[in-house]
Amino acid sequence: MPRELIAVSPRTPELRTYEEPPLGKTDIRIRTTLASPKHGTELVAYRNDPVANRPYDADLGAVVPRPAEESLRGFPRGLGNMAVGIVTETGPDVTRFRVGDQVFGHFPIRETHTVDQSRADALPEGLSAEAAVCLDPVVMALAIRDVPIRLGDRVAVFGLGAIGLIALQLARLAGADRVIGIDPIARRRDVALRLGADDVIDPGEVGGDSGLAVRRLTGAGEGPVPERAATRVIGGYTERLTQSGQFGVDVALETSGNTGALHQAIRATRYGGTIGMVSFYGREATGLLLGEEFHINRLQLLSVRAESLPMRDYPGWNLERMVRLALDWLREGRIRTEGLLYPVVPFGESAEAYRMIDEHPEESIKLGIAFP
Repeated sequence: MPRELIAVSPRTPELRTYEEPPLGKTDIRIRTTLASPKHGTELVAYRNDPVANRPYDADLGAVVPRPAEESLRGFPRGLGNMAVGIVTETGPDVTRFRVGDQVFGHFPIRETHTVDQSRADALPEGLSAEAAVCLDPVVMALAIRDVPIRLGDRVAVFGLGAIGLIALQLARLAGADRVIGIDPIARRRDVALRLGADDVIDPGEVGGDSGLAVRRLTGAGEGPVPERAATRVIGGYTERLTQSGQFGVDVALETSGNTGALHQAIRATRYGGTIGMVSFYGREATGLLLGEEFHINRLQLLSVRAESLPMRDYPGWNLERMVRLALDWLREGRIRTEGLLYPVVPFGESAEAYRMIDEHPEESIKLGIAFP
């Protein structure tokens, strides 16, 4: 019998067998060759974080409390986000695929998938399986279009997981003149440099104050001290034009999901700049101080999310256009994925590997699961 990777309870992954369902008229059966989980929101559900595990009421436009007795709803649950495979069987009315076709889609980590043909897409010619399972982080990163980034801007990317490593490439494509990557994990910083970052910062080497380190990289503390701004008193209020706008980045992108990193992104951003929040924050906002640079420097905090529909610039842009653009840029090599899929482990080792991305995130970027 085939096997699948599931969480039997919070933070408890294991492999179990399952029975394949009969093939429907428009169904296809897929043998998986490569799969990958989502390291952000999927892990929040896997941990059953009570802060983040509250349902969103679309009619109210707000999250609502979940009854205590439903705290473990959804377990056991399948794990995984995207997979690539080969069609091994087709129903009698299938028109899109033939046996032997390579396909991909949003599928869990399991040896086979039996789905309606509409749920899979043909793997585009010239697109590798490794790039295909990176489609989701590319689409998530493309939401930074909302920021926006302008020609010549300085951009800092906080968090160099798969989304962050793609976001720094998109920042360059958007016209950024200087891109700085911030992450405590050396492997991720090395990949960022290979993918086009101008500078990388290890927060541990700067005493955790990566925001100030970004300001220094962009000119603060170097060269002549700027003249103090002129001040005048009007009706008892002191008016002072700040000189700090020349230091820091124009745009900071926060992709780590860590609220301490969000505070450093705020601290790194120039007067009047913008912080694009790509992350889903599954915990309370420990380490986020909104009474400091955010308040004083008149900054903009902007939530950017590909799946909150309709998009801000709908109908010109919708999710279909975003996905097609992501696939085109992956296939053309305008977005590179070498180094993102790490580690890649055999399916038989996937339970322990999944546990590791939760408990030891420093040992991975985006987990790949290879099938025999």
